[in-house]
Amino acid sequence: MTARKSAVPATEPLLIRVGERIRNLRAVRGMSRKMLARDAGVSERFLADLESGVGNASILLLNRLAEALAMPLAELVTAGNEDRPDLHLVIRQLSSLTDADLQESHRWLQSRFTLNASRSVRLSRIALIGLRGAGKSTLARGLADALGYSFVELDHTIEELSGMDSTQIHSMLGQSAYRRYELDALRSLVQHASEKLVIAAPGSIVSEPATYSYLLANCFCVWVRASPEEHMSRVIAQGDMRPMSGNREAMKDLVRILENREPLYAKADLTISTSNRTVADTLGELIQSIRDDR
Repeated sequence: MTARKSAVPATEPLLIRVGERIRNLRAVRGMSRKMLARDAGVSERFLADLESGVGNASILLLNRLAEALAMPLAELVTAGNEDRPDLHLVIRQLSSLTDADLQESHRWLQSRFTLNASRSVRLSRIALIGLRGAGKSTLARGLADALGYSFVELDHTIEELSGMDSTQIHSMLGQSAYRRYELDALRSLVQHASEKLVIAAPGSIVSEPATYSYLLANCFCVWVRASPEEHMSRVIAQGDMRPMSGNREAMKDLVRILENREPLYAKADLTISTSNRTVADTLGELIQSIRDDR
């Protein structure tokens, strides 16, 4: 008896949406397909099929059950909220809003229910965010020198806290462990640092909602941006060939990462571009902008 195939042709809108969602989430987190497959304990072939819209037919059956129960598929697979009907109602209401109204709602919720530090306090902890190769570390060091602040690489704080370098954390413990160390390291800096700080944050810090919300609430955030081509060329010029290693579509992946993270980076207090500019020019603008805000 021949086994029935569980995969279906890439013509089902739901499977196509699921595949696109997985690709976008992977891009936001800066994870390669190989890395995600390893951390999830699935084969790369399965993940490739899923991302191309050829998912398991069981997803379609779950969706039929959700439709029969008159609820979104997401509610069917969300654990721990069965006794919180108000939460489901709020999610449905928010999902119907325009992008502008949703942003306004997020700002109101954050101001109403999140303990935000005052602007003056946040300006004592300035965090530079953006993709690797944007120039964060160089600008952060220069800004710290100009303001008389201490300079901190959050990655180094993570390594001190964990006793391992970032590569070891990712390879041995997975990205979820790295994210836990990242939040712990950030909290340690905010709660225990006695001096004023300029922090160079990892580019993927925006992909973890709890960590990024904490950063926005407690630090003055600056998005350092550049074009994908400049990101790639700068990283390679520094002798780091990882973006190209075993990846023929490195630039395509980088563009996808930047596109998916842009709405998150845009939540920063200040945006500064390093495209086609000297370090001195960009740093001068950054210093002046911070002094104006103070």
